[in-house]
Amino acid sequence: MGATKSELFSEEDNRIATLAKAIGHPARIAIIKHLAVTKGCICGDLVDVLPLSQSTISQHLKALKEAGIIMGEVEGAKICYCINPVTFAQTKNYFEAFFAEIKNCCC
Repeated sequence: MGATKSELFSEEDNRIATLAKAIGHPARIAIIKHLAVTKGCICGDLVDVLPLSQSTISQHLKALKEAGIIMGEVEGAKICYCINPVTFAQTKNYFEAFFAEIKNCCC
């Protein structure tokens, strides 16, 4: 679907799609899980935990940050990342509502 077609859908549907795309990679799920357990970390720490290069981890962090799922704060020459609690709660609510609607279908 082209970027111009997204205007044909509701703001909520577009937001759900953006969030789903951002978490739609196993490395990003692993990053989110790690951040949830550690309550934040520096990007270099993830290289010790995940079987990925620093540049690959940085690309995944960028995608999560652009979606608003994580936040980053500069600490000297490094960035400390943590889960954005507001967006995380919104994401949970969006998906719960989305799956509740589907559960009520005739299937």
